[in-house]
Amino acid sequence: MSKTKDYYLDRDNKNLKRIYGLLEELPPFAEDYFRGIEQRTSVETRLKYAYDLRIFFDFLVKTRFRRKEVADLTLEDLGAVTETDIEIFLSRLSLYTFKGKELRCNDRAKARKLSAVRAMFKYFFNRNMIDVDNAAKVETPKQHEKEIIRLDADEVSEMLEKAESGQGLSRHAEGYHARTRVRDTAILTLFLGTGIRISELVGLNNESIDFSDNSFIVQRKGGNKAILYFSREVATALKRYMEEKAEDNKIPQGENALFLSLQYRRMTVRAIENLVKKYAKIVSPLKKITPHKLRSTYGTMLYQKTGDIYIVADVLGHKDVNTTRKHYAAITEENRRRVADKVKLRPDEDD
Repeated sequence: MSKTKDYYLDRDNKNLKRIYGLLEELPPFAEDYFRGIEQRTSVETRLKYAYDLRIFFDFLVKTRFRRKEVADLTLEDLGAVTETDIEIFLSRLSLYTFKGKELRCNDRAKARKLSAVRAMFKYFFNRNMIDVDNAAKVETPKQHEKEIIRLDADEVSEMLEKAESGQGLSRHAEGYHARTRVRDTAILTLFLGTGIRISELVGLNNESIDFSDNSFIVQRKGGNKAILYFSREVATALKRYMEEKAEDNKIPQGENALFLSLQYRRMTVRAIENLVKKYAKIVSPLKKITPHKLRSTYGTMLYQKTGDIYIVADVLGHKDVNTTRKHYAAITEENRRRVADKVKLRPDEDD
């Protein structure tokens, strides 16, 4: 697993450099905050916080502290920020100009930025470095539930068939389908057969796969590792791909990434997103199918087969089962509809 670990370390190091760069645009006390939460948050989480807090502090010097620059803000200034200030900040995010670029945040994006602000206020309040935590008083913007988009069972089967046959591809894509057919089928099968995240799939190496018990190890959000198991269908697709790779003498020595581009380099997130989009447009042109939608498709199928929301949450790596429940509420409604006639109040004549 050393090369898998190296991949994640390399990615984290790049994100750390981004955080250090962003800290130069934040108030001095922000560095204490990010150092203080380092042991209990992932690098990716801290990077998102840094981006969101950069916008929050930009807002403060444009409104609350107009005679100051962001670098001049102090903890005393932070303690003076009111509940109303934060509510105005969220309101302005509907159309906010930052560094000459217009940001249009929906309620989901606003909630994420509020979460970053709350975490910072809570940190300094718990350490008695500010007297009041006004961010805790601000209500989270109401989330309007979006329709969950997923593939139907027949669309799943058809997508895998199109990946194998290449039928329906553009003339340009047909030109190199023979070289990518087995790889593409393995990728789509892995998405649809395990619910793996795209970042987890990109990070897989050859030695990540263990066919002795049909399992592989991934690094989840927050840096925790988890063992995922796959079916015989997934195993067959992976074995075909790995056997094809073993016969390709053009693969550079030492390149251990599981999924390789035609240039014999580890496939990127963007490349895999484009791969999914290519086949999804053939199968379901009216649905905007992404790798995350394939993950939702797997979660749906797993819940339909097991009826156990806790198993689905565990397999998908959801920390909160309510997140899982929200995504599969429509299935719960189908279950309620299906059993509506099961309870009889009066016996039928034939009973």
